[in-house]
Amino acid sequence: MGLTGIQIFKLLPKTNCGDCGSPTCLAFAMALAAGKAELEKCPYVSDEAKAQLSEASAPPIRPVTIGTGEYAVKIGGETVLFRHEKTFFNKPGLAILITDAMAHEEVDRRFNKLAELQFERVGLNLRPELLALKDTGDKEKFVDLVKRAAPTPYGIILMSSDAGTMKAALELVKDKKPLIYAATKENADAFGALAKESACPLAVKGENLDDVVALSEKLTGMGLKDLVLDAGARSVKGAFQDQIFIRRAALLSKFKPLGFPTITFPCEMADNVMKETLIASLFVAKYAGIIVLSDFEGENVFPLLLERLNIYTDPQRPMTTEQGIYPINNPDQNSPVLVTCNFSLTYFIVTGEIENSRVPTWLCVMDTEGLSVMTAWAAGKFVGDAVGPFIKKSGIADKVAHKKLVIPGYSAGILGDLEEELPGWEITVGPREAAHLPAFLKMWKA
Repeated sequence: MGLTGIQIFKLLPKTNCGDCGSPTCLAFAMALAAGKAELEKCPYVSDEAKAQLSEASAPPIRPVTIGTGEYAVKIGGETVLFRHEKTFFNKPGLAILITDAMAHEEVDRRFNKLAELQFERVGLNLRPELLALKDTGDKEKFVDLVKRAAPTPYGIILMSSDAGTMKAALELVKDKKPLIYAATKENADAFGALAKESACPLAVKGENLDDVVALSEKLTGMGLKDLVLDAGARSVKGAFQDQIFIRRAALLSKFKPLGFPTITFPCEMADNVMKETLIASLFVAKYAGIIVLSDFEGENVFPLLLERLNIYTDPQRPMTTEQGIYPINNPDQNSPVLVTCNFSLTYFIVTGEIENSRVPTWLCVMDTEGLSVMTAWAAGKFVGDAVGPFIKKSGIADKVAHKKLVIPGYSAGILGDLEEELPGWEITVGPREAAHLPAFLKMWKA
């Protein structure tokens, strides 16, 4: 059982320094007890106290990492049921299913899908990360499939019920920290030993939640810590109910046997990829750690990646771009100067349209705390007496031979105040929509 807030408070330094983000040590202790803060945020806690507080400060759902390098997937570690309570941290990994019965050409096609299906959005690279390699009963073929996957950078899920086959496969890729799938009532001892020996995470599969609890307790009793749970349901309703039950048991009841991330198989719940995608979208929100699909295509992967991005973006902290001057299309001293806010979506839309225009341009991005132009204007953060000082301090006057500034059309109301803040500057109101920027810029003259 975890420590109470008061018990935790007694072990803290009681400096009330605020460095942890909480106003007092007592507030920090209460957040730790509720699983809404991390002990590492306190810079002054003693080693002795850390040892005593490790259990209390650990997230109720253990974080587990699958794979290594840039394609490593960290799942679990969540502390809330609903993202508006705080945020969700570790987005679910998307895996493509590959069996050893597939032709070499089909296997190569699926490998290539992970390389091809990468999408740039708001400065991020959205992509699936995992290969789920499935044994169909031929050890030699499965080992050959694993050999072919070994040089790729992707995370790997090894799927076999035979301990001998799994051991041979692990010898090839254990340095890549694959997920071993799966320990069952029949093979738990053998698979637990393999996971312990290889230091790889282990999936637990039961026929129902009672089986999963029993297996989880057995394997943690063997000293294993990195588990992934599969409650065995292959109907949408059953799997959905299991996901919610597991999350609630871990977070609300602090039930440790279910305090691990989960894996789901939409590929076994539908007869076509688009139905799988619909089911997968459910598990992105509620609450899968890994989602395995039978195939990847742009039209099914991109919506899932976009949903995942939106759900796993902190709702209390807008995505922002760093304040500063951004040269686009190699501008010179005669190039136009535009100003906008630092909301990431606004920044990338505006820069995209400027790039498409091929007109060399200076873009001044002002910190508006992640608010869009209209919202920032309404909040008093993108107004004349704020934009003017920013332009003066930005250094843009040293980069151009003119004093002409273009403001967004939606902020036309700040024109008068901005002219007072920037005497000698010619302020022009640009288009409201970024799509009209190319035509506007082509008519601009220094």
